[in-house]
Amino acid sequence: MEGSDSGCPADPSEVSQRDSVSSAGARAHSVLIYLVNDTAVQVTVESLSSITTLDLGRMVREVLQLPETSADVFALWLVSPLLELQLKSRHQPYKVCRQWQDLLYRFTESSEEEIAHDEPFLQFRRNVFFPKAKELLIEEEGVLRLLYEEAKGNILEGRYPCDPQDCESLGALSCRVELGRCEGEEHCAAVSSKLGSFLPPHLCRRAAGGLLSVLRGGRRVREGERLVQAYRSLSEHSGCSEEEQIKRHLQSYLSLCQSLPYYGCAMFSGQIDKPVQGLLQRGGRKSVCVGISLEGVYIIDTKEKHVLLGLCFSLLLWEHVLTEEGGDSHILWLEFDGEEAGTPVNKLLKIYSKQAELMSGLIEFCVELGAAQGDEAGDVAATQKPPGGGKGLEKRGKLRRQNSVVCNRLENLSTINYVDAGKEIKRVKPKRAASFFSRQPPSGSASYTSVQVTDSLEQG
Repeated sequence: MEGSDSGCPADPSEVSQRDSVSSAGARAHSVLIYLVNDTAVQVTVESLSSITTLDLGRMVREVLQLPETSADVFALWLVSPLLELQLKSRHQPYKVCRQWQDLLYRFTESSEEEIAHDEPFLQFRRNVFFPKAKELLIEEEGVLRLLYEEAKGNILEGRYPCDPQDCESLGALSCRVELGRCEGEEHCAAVSSKLGSFLPPHLCRRAAGGLLSVLRGGRRVREGERLVQAYRSLSEHSGCSEEEQIKRHLQSYLSLCQSLPYYGCAMFSGQIDKPVQGLLQRGGRKSVCVGISLEGVYIIDTKEKHVLLGLCFSLLLWEHVLTEEGGDSHILWLEFDGEEAGTPVNKLLKIYSKQAELMSGLIEFCVELGAAQGDEAGDVAATQKPPGGGKGLEKRGKLRRQNSVVCNRLENLSTINYVDAGKEIKRVKPKRAASFFSRQPPSGSASYTSVQVTDSLEQG
């Protein structure tokens, strides 16, 4: 569900060799479904044009020998470098593929040439609507390993921003899972030679010597050495077989990833306005990734790899609008509580994206799903206030680090603030009270309330 800055392969020629469907006879057809680690599962179907996602998913689970209980854990996605879409169980992938170019014109800013050469493939990966709470209960190693491969890919590709300390912990667990116990220089050399397999690119650069080392106080240890130290210090579970040890390390890896608020999100591409800084500097726009899950919405800076804003559904209102200024422009508006000069105000954030319609629909579905399940998902969200919001993170000490990548950075957002000025809603410098928007959580489940205007608010 993301655009061209997704974590998919960037080379179209690589994808073009991944034909999801190939003829295998007059009646039977072979269908390739890819896993996140780039291996493929081949299944044979009789009626290619009418087979559903539900049936294909069942076939993949049978080939992988996954338990029936994993049916809700994974879903089939259509993926390309330009767009990612999770398919519903009733969808017929063949027919959706036939409509792929239309979907690209509708939901991406891609050129005609890019669209003409784009080719999707089927991928078997985590279901956006599978709750984290249920994932913590999974014991089957085959399911855990698939989830691990996907989480690791998202960490390494920067789709899940992560603090350096946690990256090292995750990298050490990956070393243990893939290399075995750290038992000598052999393993240390293997780690140093394949840093990119365990750490994100920005942490893989070697520390320079000379002046740079002096300026940093000579204290910086190369990331490879830090990773080896973390690898060596991993604790083992006494009395467990190697198979059981690996399963526990997989669970530890996933548990740490699940503490990231955007874990399991569907990712969309978009842009936001940059704050204007100084008289001569233009604001412009910043590329962002919008993550949406059962728990909330997260705006991630795709360049800096950190969160700009994280909101639970109960703390926001939203609206998708289509404007005609400068051609059709899709916008997703988010409204949330904030402050201006110490005074409570209502903030509006404008997200430009042709995928705004998809985002709005997914938010609405997640909110309704939470309400229909007796707020089971909402209860989880209620314990996870927006990053940097304070009270919701007592149980997650690491996420409260100063300057953590998961903390809100409202100072980096260009928002519009409003208050109710008696008979009409007026913009203030920069504040407001009543909502413009109709889309919001069902009555009884929302805790967002508009700020009430007071005489102390300065109006513009």
